[in-house]
Amino acid sequence: MLNAQKLGDPVCLGQIKVGEVSLKGRALLAPMAGVTDLIMRALAERHGASATVSEMITGSGVIRGDRETSNRIQSDCRQPRLAPRAIQIAARDVRDIEIASQHAEERGADWIDINMGCPCKRVTGGMAGAALMRDLEQATALIVSARRAVKIPITLKMRLGWDANSINAPELARRAEGEGVSLITVHGRTRQQFYTGRADWQAIKHVKSAVRIPVVANGDCASIDDARTMLTASGADAIMIGRAAIGRPWLVGDIAHFLSTGAQREKLSIQSRGLMAKEHLQGLITIMGEAGLRHARKHLAAYVDHSFDARNEVIYKLKQQLLTTASVNQAYDLIDEIFLSDYAEAAA
Repeated sequence: MLNAQKLGDPVCLGQIKVGEVSLKGRALLAPMAGVTDLIMRALAERHGASATVSEMITGSGVIRGDRETSNRIQSDCRQPRLAPRAIQIAARDVRDIEIASQHAEERGADWIDINMGCPCKRVTGGMAGAALMRDLEQATALIVSARRAVKIPITLKMRLGWDANSINAPELARRAEGEGVSLITVHGRTRQQFYTGRADWQAIKHVKSAVRIPVVANGDCASIDDARTMLTASGADAIMIGRAAIGRPWLVGDIAHFLSTGAQREKLSIQSRGLMAKEHLQGLITIMGEAGLRHARKHLAAYVDHSFDARNEVIYKLKQQLLTTASVNQAYDLIDEIFLSDYAEAAA
């Protein structure tokens, strides 16, 4: 990973600040519920992500003290903090966001990100997430409550609007900036699009034009070429990478490195990917016990898919065994067989 191929001039220079928190680069790991667990965030950070954002938590989850919230908010304080770590909150009630914000601050978050972009029905049905884009007064009230509850910066993640007939991201961005929000992330789709079609990177430019604080573009960034095009089209200050980083937690750092230097890092070896997959599984087992194996399956599938040709029958059969085994020890052995055998490099 230390060697680099020179591709051209850096896309961006200068430093982004979230309040008083400085970012070393311009590529952040997105919050994804059920996906960006502590181990994925730690791996992304270690490989150069400019910042990481937790899975979303709720005030009610904090009050209940449920295990899911505890797992989502974890941050391994024993490890050096190589990049800022944010905690995302989804809420509808101002009291909930106050409680969750204070809890996040106590747990060491560098900033709090308010979720106004999640499209899933479980969240929007409770009038949180992207549903708040239909009620800008309540959205503003939540920002004010969070801002008053803590001393650390507040950021906001949103969509373009609820649907094509209500593109109000620039208006929400102006309100957020006026209430002290330090950075805004915009996913280039409406809520009604969910994840269909392509993210509209050019539409994000209207948000960038509406505010003076940093704007981060999100949606469908899966490569260095995507990142370069995304920044040009959106005029954003940085990008946020979500689904493309599943099974490739190093991708965020690869893109951050390119945006800072204009050089592409050496491709990670198959053996290194296997060791990372194994570390990811081991970490989840430590945190979650046997349930960690079930949680890890989506990650393990992606590690394999991003590393090998899908037409390889031997790898495909081993992958199916890996995703169905109930034995942690067998899972470790299968990862070794897939990634660390003499056959692995030739099969990639």
